[in-house]
Amino acid sequence: MYPHQAERLALAQEAAGVAALVATTPENVRYVTGFAASTSPDSRVLAVVAAEKTALVIPEREPGGDGTADAVIRYPRGDWKAASAALARALASVTTASGTIGVDEGDLSPMDWRILTEPLGHGRVVPAAARFGAARAVKGPYELDRLARALAIAEEALNAVLQGLAAGVTEGEAAAVFAREVAQRGGTPAHVEVTVGERTALPAARAGDRALRAGELIRFDVGCLLDGYHGAVTRTAVLGEPDERQARMSEALYAGQEAAVRALAPRVTPAHVFGVTMVGVRTSGLPAYQRHHVGGGIGLDRDETPTLAPGRHPEIEAGMVLRLQTPYYEPGWGGISGDTTVLVAESEARVLNRSHRGLVVLD
Repeated sequence: MYPHQAERLALAQEAAGVAALVATTPENVRYVTGFAASTSPDSRVLAVVAAEKTALVIPEREPGGDGTADAVIRYPRGDWKAASAALARALASVTTASGTIGVDEGDLSPMDWRILTEPLGHGRVVPAAARFGAARAVKGPYELDRLARALAIAEEALNAVLQGLAAGVTEGEAAAVFAREVAQRGGTPAHVEVTVGERTALPAARAGDRALRAGELIRFDVGCLLDGYHGAVTRTAVLGEPDERQARMSEALYAGQEAAVRALAPRVTPAHVFGVTMVGVRTSGLPAYQRHHVGGGIGLDRDETPTLAPGRHPEIEAGMVLRLQTPYYEPGWGGISGDTTVLVAESEARVLNRSHRGLVVLD
């Protein structure tokens, strides 16, 4: 565990008033120990952290694990009751405290939660997913390096796709090129969505055989996974000169993001960023624009704390990496989306993107 993660988890443990924290999701396990846990239902991995000591609870015959924690305790694969008993032993190996235990409820079902926590003692366990989210919200040096590289790979791969776009290229063909370009650069393709024409109005759609025609929009929502960290890019392009509406809408949507970049700083609230973004879009050409949120954090998950929306916490802190998003979808017409990835510094936000962030015009 890197010093930054140890510090953030210690702060989370203190804020929760617990003797230990237990990670149950692959992302939180990786944050605590660096171990890349399998997502297989019969291969669940748990991680425990207390006083900067860590323990892994891992299935028998699961590769890896050794050397990633102070203690590694194995249990019969697929036996969730045995995993709960192993968790009790793991807790005992890293802490002698008898206080409350914070367990990441993550995506555990009510039954899984009961089986896992019953051996720890009635009333001794509290949910802790939000504590892990708060810890992970501020990135350390290693995380910033991986996030920047993952983003660079995604942008380079998307640029390669854009260079080859022409009339007749299908959504599926463009998606395949992106995936290949990411892999060639050492990343893993993640969340590859490409839509053309009227299908750009679909917020999430699998790439199909719809072919690009002159004057049409093509929308990308794509990403790269590198050492567990996400780089994500949304961009919209038009084949040929954009019409007045396409250009006006794109300019308004990006005006909102630019307003958010200028507003982002430590101690600013998510609600403030949301409000500034919405005003920026509405006063730049889309007065009726509506949106529930305008982005959020990115890291081991594509969507992390904080969410940039009214009533959300925590406040913005230096070291957060955020994706600003202002998509627009209109069934029957199409959709335009783009994003801006920023690092919040002590006094302002720094844009991490290196690619063009407006409407891409294809010759």
